[in-house]
Amino acid sequence: MARLLYKRDASLVKKKSIPQSQYDRSQANLDSAIAQLAETEARLANKRIVAPFKGTVGIIQVKVGDYIESGTPITTLQDLGELEIDFAVPARHFPQLRKGLSIAVYTAAFPGREFRATLRALDARVDANTRNLMLRATMDDSDGLLPGMFARLIVDLGNPITMVAVPETAVSYSLHGNIIYVIQESDGELQVQPRVVQTGDSRGGKIAIIDGLHGGERVVTAGQNKLRRGARVVIDESVKF
Repeated sequence: MARLLYKRDASLVKKKSIPQSQYDRSQANLDSAIAQLAETEARLANKRIVAPFKGTVGIIQVKVGDYIESGTPITTLQDLGELEIDFAVPARHFPQLRKGLSIAVYTAAFPGREFRATLRALDARVDANTRNLMLRATMDDSDGLLPGMFARLIVDLGNPITMVAVPETAVSYSLHGNIIYVIQESDGELQVQPRVVQTGDSRGGKIAIIDGLHGGERVVTAGQNKLRRGARVVIDESVKF
């Protein structure tokens, strides 16, 4: 309405059919209406909630008609494509840590599946209470993972270690510990002797032997339930595995 009146008075003032003061009032009313409209649009925009980034919305905590104030939680928003891992390690490992180290991530939600992450940041101080150092890594592949999940991490320090590895089937578990039957030669015959060993991590069907076995020794990988200390065995080279 203010715009229509202004246009009408603008044409009339040119014909000197109305006084200049009436035209000035029409122009002032139009400017005031435009300002009021801008204020109303600003208030409306302030009440519109827009996500600050693209992501996945969680469960909505409010319903239509609810009165909410500034700071009221409405829902959660997660960017599942760029997950980070915050974790702590004892401060004594600090000299071995550096940005760019590769990390293997395992979760109970995906048994046997390995996710990869990269160490991106180290905290500049050690927690005075726990004596732990906070680290942050970014997931290279986070498909299927959700924020808040518990995970087991293995940090690759980039220091290769030579160790003895045997098939997982070679290790028998007993009350005395982990047993491996080692094949030894005695009086021209092959015999087996049980040996307690200390095992490490396993991967790809092989398990690391930290202590109790030397490289080059022959071990039994199947049928241990039929063996006893000093039992004679024959190695059949015709059998292919």
